[in-house]
Amino acid sequence: MRSAVEPIRIAMWSGPRNISTAMMRSFGARPDCAVSDEPFYGAFLKATGEPHPLADETIAEMDCGWERVLATQSGNVPERRKVWYQKHMPHHMVGPVSIADMPKHTHAFLIRAPERVVASYRAKNELRSPEMLGFAQLRSYFDREKDRLGQVPVVIDSDTILTNPKVALSSLCEGLGIGWDPSMLSWEKGPHPEDGVWGAHWYDKVNASTGFGNAPGPLPELDGEYLKAAEACREDYEYLFKHAIVV
Repeated sequence: MRSAVEPIRIAMWSGPRNISTAMMRSFGARPDCAVSDEPFYGAFLKATGEPHPLADETIAEMDCGWERVLATQSGNVPERRKVWYQKHMPHHMVGPVSIADMPKHTHAFLIRAPERVVASYRAKNELRSPEMLGFAQLRSYFDREKDRLGQVPVVIDSDTILTNPKVALSSLCEGLGIGWDPSMLSWEKGPHPEDGVWGAHWYDKVNASTGFGNAPGPLPELDGEYLKAAEACREDYEYLFKHAIVV
């Protein structure tokens, strides 16, 4: 465990549709934890021109300067909380900063079976390529952090969390070096103040929830280009899954 006076900044890296917002809700329910919602997203949209839903509104709302965002996420913890949970996506990191510029963060990786990701993503946005799901970038960041630490960083699978939230989250907290708090199992219904402006498009299900969803069923059946997209991500997912927390 870390010193009681030293805050811990958790950078949780995932692709889209990985229950990442539910995880942000879970950590945000802790009284000792501040949360940030994809702080580099605006910079990514401005740099790439990707036609994501609410892109213009997101760029207008956010700080889109890469170095400034990095300085903020590495700076003082909001409200002097002991923990700062930061929701990040490696495929957003197309500018001059990367995971290597966050050496004082505790980095962890949230993964989900690509079939589930594809099925969820296609309902919300056009899936033009497998790269939009971030699996390869997530693996790359995992390897970089593993090499930096000299040991395997924390990896957790979304299905593991949904199957047994209490046990999975307790194991996750142990891996992150923070105490387990049962308040992580539930949260207030509706939008939250820390949500990005894009939440109006993406967060309808989590906004309707007060806790984690049901245990996952069989993998969804895909065909055509959607099946090919999932298959293209499978090797990277399985590589990361080998290192995931088992409960």
